[in-house]
Amino acid sequence: MRRPLIAGNWKLNGRRADVEERLKALRAGFREEWVEAVDMLVCPPAVFLPSCESSLKGSPIAWGSQSHAAEASGAYTGEVSASMIADFGASYAIVGHSERRALFAETDAIVAQKVNRAVAAGLTPIVCVGETLDQREAGEAETVICSQLLAALSDESGFLEAPFVVAYEPVWAIGTGKVASVADVESVLAAIRRVLKEGSESLSERTLLLYGGSVKPSNTAELCALPDLDGALVGGASLKPADFLEIMNQCFKSLSSST
Repeated sequence: MRRPLIAGNWKLNGRRADVEERLKALRAGFREEWVEAVDMLVCPPAVFLPSCESSLKGSPIAWGSQSHAAEASGAYTGEVSASMIADFGASYAIVGHSERRALFAETDAIVAQKVNRAVAAGLTPIVCVGETLDQREAGEAETVICSQLLAALSDESGFLEAPFVVAYEPVWAIGTGKVASVADVESVLAAIRRVLKEGSESLSERTLLLYGGSVKPSNTAELCALPDLDGALVGGASLKPADFLEIMNQCFKSLSSST
């Protein structure tokens, strides 16, 4: 059985003092009953990874990165490598978020390179896929998403053998307050699962599928009830400890009620 993951993408937010206060609140609010059932992950700006290491080490809460360089090292001013991120105890790396694709011109080829760098550094990549509103209205959503998935995670020899997570985030729902309908999310997740199954049955069974796009406590239970969904990639709500903890709780309750 796949173990659900609730991941927080803090994006470009926070100062050292409030980040450390947020981490303290999350650690204090993490319930013992969640330990064996649901994983929590926070992905802060890279400069706060040392704060995560010092505040969360020994706790059930994992930490990771929002992005990393496509290169391992060299003359790339301002970049941070996957191995540098791993040095601070990170275990996950978000890769290919739509904001990186749109604002920083990250192509499928760059995303694939970053996936490989993450794996080489011992990080589990969380590969983001998603369609724009125009693509959805044109009936191209599943085609676009499956193309992104295959480009990021496979080559001539087939799918990546290392563990990875796939996060479906419809571009038009990120930070807008809009949430894709449950039927639409279910349809896309089923398509992703089918593509993974074509790689192998075990690949499909072990790969976590997350949903992201205006996730909040009020819609978590409905989303987590979907058979192919294994958690969420949370944006704005992850900046509020009470909301993020309640999202964890709703996921746990949904899991408990289904067993």
